[in-house]
Amino acid sequence: MKAKAPRNKTIELSSEEADFYAASSLRLNKRAKLSQVVNQVIFQDSFEAMDYLPDACVDLLIADPPYNLTKNFGASTFKEMGFEAYKEWLDKWLSKTARILKDNASVYICSDWKTSIAIPEIAGKYFILQNRISWEREKGRGAQNNWKNCLEDIWFFTKNKDYTFNIDAVKIQRPVIAPYRDEKGRPKDWQQKGKQKYRLTHPSNVWTDISIPFWSMAENTPHPTQKPEKLLAKLILASSNENDVVFDPFLGSGTTAVTAKKLGRRFIGIEREKEYVALSLKRLETASKNKEIQGYGDGFFKPRNS
Repeated sequence: MKAKAPRNKTIELSSEEADFYAASSLRLNKRAKLSQVVNQVIFQDSFEAMDYLPDACVDLLIADPPYNLTKNFGASTFKEMGFEAYKEWLDKWLSKTARILKDNASVYICSDWKTSIAIPEIAGKYFILQNRISWEREKGRGAQNNWKNCLEDIWFFTKNKDYTFNIDAVKIQRPVIAPYRDEKGRPKDWQQKGKQKYRLTHPSNVWTDISIPFWSMAENTPHPTQKPEKLLAKLILASSNENDVVFDPFLGSGTTAVTAKKLGRRFIGIEREKEYVALSLKRLETASKNKEIQGYGDGFFKPRNS
């Protein structure tokens, strides 16, 4: 491999590493027990592998499917299709997920602005819509004859009305500009740690505190649509508890599995590209030693990655 710049922390693979890590992945050919698939990366197409997962085994589903754009993913290419055909494609895999979710499970589905309108129509056939999160993807590309596209959506569904949501786990630390005190001199709705004065606030469904992984971040990989660990941490902390099972049917370079592991959850991931299977397993190996999530620490999220 070509020598990297000193500050370039991008995770890369040699051909030998790709073979080594991919060899430790899993492939299914019959209905499996939870003990056989939990904390495993399944090297297989999701449309096939999901049929072999056990019933009611998943507490939280996070899906980042290909958006309806022609894009290369490893050795394969996802090709843009007509909007109705894309909705049929969404339905084909979403229809397989209800069986494997527990009754109190939550579901998050990522989309861009163009595919976003299809998600509630298709997923709404199987789940209850709770909210839509819009987050700023600050690395959006400029355009000469249109607005710069730097916004993505995450649709939040639940299987039933009874579900997990840990609001205290996802509060945001914000600096206090006007530190008011009550008549006895006590901080009014803010806290102090050393010289730092801050307030823990409830998160909204508009997120502007996310940094896309780039070359000097230790979580960065060559995957073209990699999501940040901080983004996944918010979803996992809010909608699951320790030891719960988090499932990602389009695992990519492994961010969902890695973040779940760092936060004390179990995971099941499916990915069909050898390079990304290997990257996922290499990152999971590192996550056993380093549980740091950039932009999250001491039990709360910072306004921007540090």
